[in-house]
Amino acid sequence: MTGNAGPVIVPGAVFGVVGALAAFPLRLAAREVERRHAELRRGVTRRTTNVVFGRALLAKAAKSGDVEIERRVKAEREAGRQLLSENGFLRLLGLMKAPDASSLSRQSLVDQSRLAGDDLDMLSLFDAFEHDGEPYSFRDLILARKYAGLIASGATWGAIARSVHRSGPVASLTAKSLNLGSQHGRPDAIYLDEGRSELDGQLLFDLGSPEDDTLEELFAEAEAAEEEGRHDDAAALYQRCLAIDPKDAIAAFNRANCLRGAGRIGEAAHDYACAIKLDPGFVEAWFNLAGLMSDEGKVASARRHLQKAIALDKAYADPVFNLARLEFDAGNLMEARRLWVRYLELDAESEWARTAQKGIQFVDLHMARTAG
Repeated sequence: MTGNAGPVIVPGAVFGVVGALAAFPLRLAAREVERRHAELRRGVTRRTTNVVFGRALLAKAAKSGDVEIERRVKAEREAGRQLLSENGFLRLLGLMKAPDASSLSRQSLVDQSRLAGDDLDMLSLFDAFEHDGEPYSFRDLILARKYAGLIASGATWGAIARSVHRSGPVASLTAKSLNLGSQHGRPDAIYLDEGRSELDGQLLFDLGSPEDDTLEELFAEAEAAEEEGRHDDAAALYQRCLAIDPKDAIAAFNRANCLRGAGRIGEAAHDYACAIKLDPGFVEAWFNLAGLMSDEGKVASARRHLQKAIALDKAYADPVFNLARLEFDAGNLMEARRLWVRYLELDAESEWARTAQKGIQFVDLHMARTAG
């Protein structure tokens, strides 16, 4: 998360957006990122260095709960990616004014407010404070104390984050009394001034266009259909996304995955190739296309695509394993052995690692028998 220490965008950085942005059109942010010689994409790939969590995720999770958001945040953090809130992202781009200077550390805020660290991090990531990360301000401390009280009364960080953005700038809440809606039959809402009015209002920005809204909604709908295994429906929705934004490599890649799941192999191969054309460094597209070619018995093509994936991302273990298996099946035992040894350098613990070890043992035994 960013604070106000003046972080900059590193040329070559790849930003991935999880969930739609609620406060700013993605196309405008993408233009500004590109101007800084970096990239902005919907979704996350192996090349992604920074993940922006869109506040639209909160609305999506309102019925299903926030566990999936928490799981995703944990996974991206453990993958070593920098996490950014919407406001933090916009400040990084210079598209939103940074708050006044502040001096409170994360630990100081936790100690003084008694707000749990995990809740503080999630609320910060969804811009429930004036600052999206340390150093925090005194107004953030006031808000943290209010939020700690709400959580002690049974609220969740998600309910708080969903409610506070209905009122405009969150710093304006420091002088108001916040109460949990369970006292009024609305456990998912936060009320002002002892329940006389529910937090409501408009988003901070209104700079989008109907096309922006349609594209974000379509992409979210396509992702949901894909998650539910409705491959044909998802493919059609991703196609509509591509009609609006033909340069979206991730939409093409996702559509290819759905087409493959629906058994539409020729179309899937076309869309993987389209994703690669749009983003030649899209290693997952090379890998998945290789898998498709392998399934179709096109060994030479599968080999080329796997070799390309390995060249693009030397730490990506999966194509190394698949290429080893391909070479083994083709009778190229020493090359298979070399690749399995490399795989074990990348992954020594999984079930696949045990398979690689068995493969090495088999080749060694075979070579010993041949020599004998």
